[in-house]
Amino acid sequence: MTGTGTARPLDPERGTLDKAAGENFPVAPFFLPRAWRDDLMAVYGFARLVDDIGDGDLAPGGADARLLGVSPREAEDRLVLLDAFEADLRRVFDATPRHPLLRRLQPTVRRRSLTPEPFLGLIAANRQDQLVGRYETYDDLLAYCALSANPVGRLVLAVTGTPTPERIRRSDMICTALQIVEHLQDVAEDLARDRVYLPAADMKRFHIQEADLATKTAGASVRALIAYEAQRAGDLLNEGAPLVGSVHGRLKLLLAGFVAGGRAALHAIAAAEYDVLPGPPKPGKVRLLREVGVTLRGEG
Repeated sequence: MTGTGTARPLDPERGTLDKAAGENFPVAPFFLPRAWRDDLMAVYGFARLVDDIGDGDLAPGGADARLLGVSPREAEDRLVLLDAFEADLRRVFDATPRHPLLRRLQPTVRRRSLTPEPFLGLIAANRQDQLVGRYETYDDLLAYCALSANPVGRLVLAVTGTPTPERIRRSDMICTALQIVEHLQDVAEDLARDRVYLPAADMKRFHIQEADLATKTAGASVRALIAYEAQRAGDLLNEGAPLVGSVHGRLKLLLAGFVAGGRAALHAIAAAEYDVLPGPPKPGKVRLLREVGVTLRGEG
């Protein structure tokens, strides 16, 4: 799971929630009912913090470790932190959690009757990140995304009271696509963390070695691979997009924003001629708004 790589301020709760502005998609936009915004930000806080633990992006000083009851001696051990975070998550459902972001999450869990499974999936994904740094096949990567991304969409549907088997299926496609897009944007950053989310079988097919990903600009083979994976992500987005038309009102606009965020990011990658190695290609607001309109009209 990729993070921004920036240190968080001394206030663990505020610093985590401030990262919402940097995501490819809207987290809890102003047009949603206040209750939805509050609950979605509570879910985001959990997801962002577990990513920060898994990526080693916690603020210096060990405040999060202390809140989770982890000793200073073990505060740099991500697996220990994730175990402590999971223990604190379980308190959300039957006691009082220690970390303020989990205390913030508890009313949402109770109000929306959320279950532990999607939260545990996100923790499992970050635990996997500590143990697995390469994926042999595309199917292996999809299995990872089922833990690292799909639970987020399922939580959005649960918070808004709209889950059905078909909506969950479409949501999973969208979330997996968004995760793959993020991986494509962050190839260089992930490699610096000793992680490669480009399937090894695909790299072999395009005659790419890991050293080719460590250069300042991408060669033709790397660009061809990024274009190939981008096409896959775009196809998944298109398959999932009917989710938008299955709901109404402000939720429809929110889900259109998720799809549009992925499409706009893919456009930015294409505009960079698939050279993602200098840094993450980011879409502009005008492109994002255009993609929202296209998605709402069902044209793309």
